[in-house]
Amino acid sequence: MIYTNLPNTNIKVSKLCLGTMTWGNQNTQDDGFAQMDLALDRGVNFFDTAELYPVPAGARTYADTERIIGNWFQKTGQRDKVVLASKIAGTGDYTAHIRTKGFCKETLEDAVNQSLKRLKTDYIDLFQLHWPERNANYFGVRDYKIDAEERWQDNFNEILQVFDGIIKSGKIREIGISNEKAWGTMRYLEEAKTHGLPKMITIQNPYSLLNRTFEGDLAEISYRENIGLLAYSPLACGVLTGKYIQGKDTKDSRLNLFERFSRYSSQNCTEATKCYLKIAEDHNLSMTQMALAFVNQQAFLTSNIIGATSAAQLSENIDSIDIHLNEEILGAINEVHEAQPNPAT
Repeated sequence: MIYTNLPNTNIKVSKLCLGTMTWGNQNTQDDGFAQMDLALDRGVNFFDTAELYPVPAGARTYADTERIIGNWFQKTGQRDKVVLASKIAGTGDYTAHIRTKGFCKETLEDAVNQSLKRLKTDYIDLFQLHWPERNANYFGVRDYKIDAEERWQDNFNEILQVFDGIIKSGKIREIGISNEKAWGTMRYLEEAKTHGLPKMITIQNPYSLLNRTFEGDLAEISYRENIGLLAYSPLACGVLTGKYIQGKDTKDSRLNLFERFSRYSSQNCTEATKCYLKIAEDHNLSMTQMALAFVNQQAFLTSNIIGATSAAQLSENIDSIDIHLNEEILGAINEVHEAQPNPAT
């Protein structure tokens, strides 16, 4: 395994992070336990979860993933071996079963306290805002659209003030953002610098061969401001394993179960995926490992969040850490990207 530090800290994390959003829906608690055992045994010490999980989210399964992780900590006593990340969900129709009030002292403190109870731990290493409250283009929306009737008011300073108190209480160690854009990222950084408040040290956004939009403004921000990417959906919900275009998917494959993730199934995505599959085959690589290795090699990456629904998938994903893509392969990948840029957004 390769390790790095969470930016601006001495917290050592594996370059691969165990994603958990299927536990409690596609996966049982026993499956989750087996994946955590396997990951830790293979050197993966960084686990990412959220109060929202499992996904797709719903009132019936709300926060079950955190409960599964907490039960594993209780059973194994391995909390001290894991760097643990979780998130608070923003407001919206999709999360009305969680809360209707936005990020403020009351909701932030309550979310942390409830996550701690479910996770059966005294602290969370990295606590993240799952998405912005304001109108912004995230979750597969390509362009920003102005909403002249938007009622959101700037609360970046207030959020950091609250987090400052929670960090000082010892309940969380560091903070990060997710599904954030360049403007919001810089506003958090500006408030932290100007007022001596805690810094957002990571940004958890989608990044894959089918979605390299992070390489726009955010890659430069990541480099110059030392805020590390936690890349999610590096396999584009399984599309970049090649199984859908090769007819190796099953009725239990994610995109067959949940049509709402269709942004990875467009004609442009399919055409680009076929090209990436050919590159992998030409160089005797599995497409899964080529897609993950591409993400692993990015200079702005802190950790690549790998999810799986079976031990075999997880093991193959972890093996990607040993794959290095040479300049010939990277050149071929970039040729496809030039022809089909970011088809998943």
